[in-house]
Amino acid sequence: MNGSQETANAITNDAAPALRVAPAPHVYDTRLTTRRMMLDVLLALAPVVGMSLYNFGWRAVLVMAVTTASCLVVEEAGALLQRRPSSLGDLSAAVTGLILGLSLPASCPWWVAMIAGVVAIGIGKLAFGGLGQNLFNPAMVGRAFAMISFSKFLGAPAYRIAEVGGIVSQATPLTLARDAAAEIPALWPMFLGTVNGSIGETSVLACLLGGLYLCARRTASWEIPSGVLGTLALLAGLTRLLVTDASIAAVPALRLSVLEHLTSGALVFGAFFIATDPVTNPISRKGMLVFGAGVGFFVWLLRSFSGYPEGVMFAVLLMNALAPLINRWTVPTPVGGPVPERR
Repeated sequence: MNGSQETANAITNDAAPALRVAPAPHVYDTRLTTRRMMLDVLLALAPVVGMSLYNFGWRAVLVMAVTTASCLVVEEAGALLQRRPSSLGDLSAAVTGLILGLSLPASCPWWVAMIAGVVAIGIGKLAFGGLGQNLFNPAMVGRAFAMISFSKFLGAPAYRIAEVGGIVSQATPLTLARDAAAEIPALWPMFLGTVNGSIGETSVLACLLGGLYLCARRTASWEIPSGVLGTLALLAGLTRLLVTDASIAAVPALRLSVLEHLTSGALVFGAFFIATDPVTNPISRKGMLVFGAGVGFFVWLLRSFSGYPEGVMFAVLLMNALAPLINRWTVPTPVGGPVPERR
């Protein structure tokens, strides 16, 4: 009897399916892979890249090629050192390199672009454990390092090159606003992109086309760009209502209107392509709105009162640091209500 019972138990245990335990979500789309998301980003960046080539020509090609190549090399070197399979196929390093290149000025020396790419992947990504583990946006880590270390090549003078005609020899709209210049470009040129700036930030139209594609594909969450643009528009509108002529004389950047804020600098590019990095932003919808609002607030603050005419890069990095805390503040209520406390 005992022997038969033991045999029956053994058969039952062998036939029972394996129980797999994993965190939510338990229902997901198998097509939503890292590679597919990165392909979407590359496709969305096509209008931005096309406008950068139109504005800056071979200079844009050089900078983007160097940053992308350096990111790919460091990514592969990291895989070899860690003895893990190559991760170049997921295209995340290529996206980081391209976004980094688009965030730099066309006059950036090739060796500065290379250093920025090495830091972006080496410190911004691999030092945290690789894809999915990084706290800060890798492209912005590389750009921040290069900008602080090589301010001579990435500061405001980098956008004014005497020997080159056209838009490359003009100051950026935000620099003109900060320096109390008499006139800043009209809204239409800033919307189309026929003004100076970083390689990928000049055309609001191109950034919108790519950004809306990402949101339609659900590769990017609409909550973050909405929070960024809505908060900055609200603060800029309140500023114009409340600011006095004396304040504008003391802080010239306060004179920027809502539309001038929205169409200048890297705001739209950053809102759709940088702030929406799924690894470095919160996971809940409420958290994403808070994250986007924080980016918009810091952009307004830095543009208005800091020595930097642009604030998107530092705003994103600041909110990246706060993302874990935002996740704790915005934990959604579980199905069935909160878990009762044990007594």
